[in-house]
Amino acid sequence: MPRNSSFAYKGRSPDLRQVGHELGVRYVLEGSVRKAGSRVRITAQLIETTEGSHLWADRFDGSLDEVFERQDMVAMSVAGVIEPTLQAAEIRRSFDRPTADPTAYDRYLRALAPIRSAEREKERYVQGLETLRRAIACDPGYGRALALAGHCHLALDAAGWTNDVAANQREGVELARRALTAAGDDPGVLAVAAYVLAYFGEDIAAAMTLIDRSLELNPRFALAWARSAWLRLWAGQPDVAIEHFGTSMRLNPRDRRAEPLLGIGVGHFFDERFDPAEAALLLSLEEMTWVPTYRFLASCRAHMGRLDEAREIGR
Repeated sequence: MPRNSSFAYKGRSPDLRQVGHELGVRYVLEGSVRKAGSRVRITAQLIETTEGSHLWADRFDGSLDEVFERQDMVAMSVAGVIEPTLQAAEIRRSFDRPTADPTAYDRYLRALAPIRSAEREKERYVQGLETLRRAIACDPGYGRALALAGHCHLALDAAGWTNDVAANQREGVELARRALTAAGDDPGVLAVAAYVLAYFGEDIAAAMTLIDRSLELNPRFALAWARSAWLRLWAGQPDVAIEHFGTSMRLNPRDRRAEPLLGIGVGHFFDERFDPAEAALLLSLEEMTWVPTYRFLASCRAHMGRLDEAREIGR
């Protein structure tokens, strides 16, 4: 909403459900700044206006001398948390809708739930991919659905869950290219499509240019930083990759850390730092079991001379 629309409520304590109705919004971010001596406290909370429920809240303390640095920290934290928090809330709303004919967006949200489950299973990706195909049938130019469908083909390949590797790759690349055609300046579509194309062996330099464009459009986009990290790994830049994975986790500290920890482990592995690689891979497996993580852990222990442990993982 325009700033002057929200500033109309400054200094008041309105019912946020009424605010949502008056502004025509479902979510409101509100906060306050309090000063005591040389100290300042900034609070922020994200609220769903229909029920008045709190989706996220945090506070930031510091000295007045650090007020500008504190502003940057608040902006980064809020920007990083809003997108995944709202997406999760919208997924819940999607399942609550009684309609028998959901829109393409509704189908896209329904596909996110199985795909982003902590339990990585072939059936969940197959289910998500089928739902995305229905979304694409509803809107053939839906960039986000096209990009996510391409990502499903990537996941099926990475875990060895496809009987026809070449056909799976062709379909994933085609979907990613179609997504780019529809992407415009959508940083999410650019990031995911670039990731899919790079994974399947397309021009890595072109893919990194797309990722950089995504981050230019939204520097606080945690997912794009994670995808950028993978591309840097594949381009032979493990230290840059580790740095980007770390940025992704700082921007979205409440998200699962399994994938960035896997990437950090892979980065250390490629640079032959096997002790920190093993530590990161084990932490990743505490949050999520995933075939590629076991592969790298087995390889890591083999390089460390622990062949029996590596063979046991392979079983």
